[in-house]
Amino acid sequence: MPSPADRLRALLRRDALLLLPCCFDALSAMLIERAGFDAMFMSGFAVSAARLALPDTGLISFGEMLDTGQRVCRATSLPVIGDGDTGYGNAINVRRTVREYAKAGFAAVMIEDQVAPKRCGHTRGKQVVERAEAVMRIRAACDARDEAAREGTDILILARTDARATHGLDEAIARARAFTAVGADLLFVEAPGSEDEMAAICREAPGLHLANMLDGGATPVLPPARLRELGFAMAAYPLALLSASIGAMQRALAGLAAGEMPREGVPDFGEMRTLLGFDAYDAEAERYAEK
Repeated sequence: MPSPADRLRALLRRDALLLLPCCFDALSAMLIERAGFDAMFMSGFAVSAARLALPDTGLISFGEMLDTGQRVCRATSLPVIGDGDTGYGNAINVRRTVREYAKAGFAAVMIEDQVAPKRCGHTRGKQVVERAEAVMRIRAACDARDEAAREGTDILILARTDARATHGLDEAIARARAFTAVGADLLFVEAPGSEDEMAAICREAPGLHLANMLDGGATPVLPPARLRELGFAMAAYPLALLSASIGAMQRALAGLAAGEMPREGVPDFGEMRTLLGFDAYDAEAERYAEK
């Protein structure tokens, strides 16, 4: 059976933009698969919010992210790209992060060049390490990928730079090219500020690029067809599900406070039983029931 990384490679060979809704737990991962998507991204922002109710400012740990990732990868058969932040330390930490994400079942892991503790890519105050250290992180990640492959575990490296905000577009593009030179499989230049910048990134740093579609962020939110025209291979939607779930819960709570049971657009108990596999569980349990 093809590995998650091989299945992601096959998806990226198609002449179409790969849409990546972002999950934050096992349930959201399962819903993405049931909705008919082909792959997904596990967002660090969303996991930090859902698991800790805290901002994406480096507060969530490697162990917490890995634990969530293991649950996500078990809940879906789709390829999952995991957020590996800065790799959680020096080059040796980066190598461990990649190998553990591979063993967890991720198709790819994203490693970025921010100074620790990192921040959400569309917020103020973020800083990046020097280019040499950024490249060192990606080289270490690629070494770990290659070692894992020799041992039978496959994973891709998504190399991210946040240098656009701190050093300008030219430096961000130079870093993306350097990441490719040391072996990165996929590229992500975070927070370009216009369509012209997005086109320049894909043109001047050839590779398989990710676009980050964050409503209210620094980057224009564009339709998939336009992103493909600009040269992007993938588009992630980091807060689409998290924001929708927060809004739905807020409306439900307002209804309960007013003495009303939420019903509009809400699955009933029977639908929840089907969604979560109660009938399949009961059928399987019946096989072992005493006669």
